[in-house]
Amino acid sequence: MTTTAHHPETSQTLDRGLRALEELADAPTGLTVTELADHLGVNRTIVYRLLATLELHGLARRDVAGRARLGIGVLALARRVQPLLRDAAAIPLRRLAEEVGATAHLTVVDGTEALAVAVVEPTWTDYHVAYRVGSRHALDRGAAGRAIVAYRDNGTKTFIVTQGELQVGAFGIAAPVVDVPGIEASVGVISFGELDPARTGPRIVRAAAEVAKALR
Repeated sequence: MTTTAHHPETSQTLDRGLRALEELADAPTGLTVTELADHLGVNRTIVYRLLATLELHGLARRDVAGRARLGIGVLALARRVQPLLRDAAAIPLRRLAEEVGATAHLTVVDGTEALAVAVVEPTWTDYHVAYRVGSRHALDRGAAGRAIVAYRDNGTKTFIVTQGELQVGAFGIAAPVVDVPGIEASVGVISFGELDPARTGPRIVRAAAEVAKALR
């Protein structure tokens, strides 16, 4: 059960609704009304009202068995956040790509996958990896996803190095974007030429910190 101390100027109903969304996000198979009531520490009547309101806005739905799940309206909200992420990452990624001479990217968690939401290619190299916004891969493959998982699971804030996991011959280094509530992301570079982790890794960590600062 989650509990929240309320400031006199906050809305208890909105707080409960947001916590309900968080609980549903953590329950891929859904929750019954009773389970959700237990998690929130409120009675079933309140949960029915919360779900009815969230369903009205497409943020929650109940399946034929009566289990509550996130609604597809959450995806629309998430898509609207992506321009904010791209804006926050634009300058740090440009600086990183030019300094390292490799394609730089900002990657976020999207379900069980890593999703590239911003990509910047260097302007002065003879060749570089073509990596596109919208590219997806499993979280446990590639430096970008592994950096996010390492931070999620172990609080690891340093950079991760991988080779050949997403493309044959490709070399990747990424570091997590840390201490930004509600966002799981990483900043990284990918190159066909081997990168020196001792030189490149700290630059990536710095770029990730710059993105985090812009998002706070």
